[in-house]
Amino acid sequence: MQTSVLHDPRYSQSAFLTIWASPPTVSMHCKPTCPSGTTENLVTNDAYSTLRVSSEHGVARIVLDNPPVNALGTAMMRDLRTVLTDLKDDPSVRVVVFSSADPEFFIAHVDMHIGEEMDTLQELAASAPADVNVFQAIGELIRHQPQVTIVKLAGKARGGGAEFVAAADMAFGAVETAGLGQIEALMGIVPGGGGTQYLRNRVGRNRALEVILTADLFDARTAASYGWINRALPADELDEYVDRVARNIAALPAGVIEAVKHSLPADDFTAGLLRENDAWTSTFSLPSAQHLISGGLQAGAQTPAGERDLEGLMRGVEH
Repeated sequence: MQTSVLHDPRYSQSAFLTIWASPPTVSMHCKPTCPSGTTENLVTNDAYSTLRVSSEHGVARIVLDNPPVNALGTAMMRDLRTVLTDLKDDPSVRVVVFSSADPEFFIAHVDMHIGEEMDTLQELAASAPADVNVFQAIGELIRHQPQVTIVKLAGKARGGGAEFVAAADMAFGAVETAGLGQIEALMGIVPGGGGTQYLRNRVGRNRALEVILTADLFDARTAASYGWINRALPADELDEYVDRVARNIAALPAGVIEAVKHSLPADDFTAGLLRENDAWTSTFSLPSAQHLISGGLQAGAQTPAGERDLEGLMRGVEH
């Protein structure tokens, strides 16, 4: 079995950027009085540090809320693991809808400061499934969720955010404001959270190469035409459409969702994820990648202003 990137001897803490602590895990429990499928509140608003979670009529709604740009850091990874693991065993929830509290950013990308959180990353790695790294573990959890998973994409999702979108069963984007991109090449690395495999599966090898190597931001219409998302809709119709799809699926007769997901299982990407992990490890450890990531942060990455044209910002960082 291949060693996870976070246990790879080629890595040392000096290769990373900065450290911050993440909060402890929490559990999600339905109120004892909740009838099946009609839970009103699964958790209190402060149960997670980066998520807002509620459920009603068989539909769980997970709102990503990690200012200033919804970067995917260790706290959000831990929160997502906890809530999705709890939902897995909740028969009252049949559909999970992901959206963002920030209309500009769904998930900007993986937190560019994440590398120095070694203690937390090692904890996450120790509890990850075999043969996936901590970033891939999130996508694999989403892909193998028994419920139908839907992304409502109003803003931008790059890097790990785009991987998250591609891992869901369905995704719908706002024509005027949604954008998807695999920005990693401009940071001197390759996608490392399942993006190479999920993207090829959705759009084909030739378009996956285009997306990854151009590192461009793709609008919702183009993403839909490629098959990256299901459909692009006017922004003022997105909420209503996704809500209708989620409610209608949740209202299907008992056993239908399970039978359909059994008939259309998630593909097995074990070998591809190992190859991706190798590629990510070999590029992330290069001095050029560290220079580009550091330069990007100094130029304003992970600020709202810098993230609005992150591609332009990163192309302006000297190699």
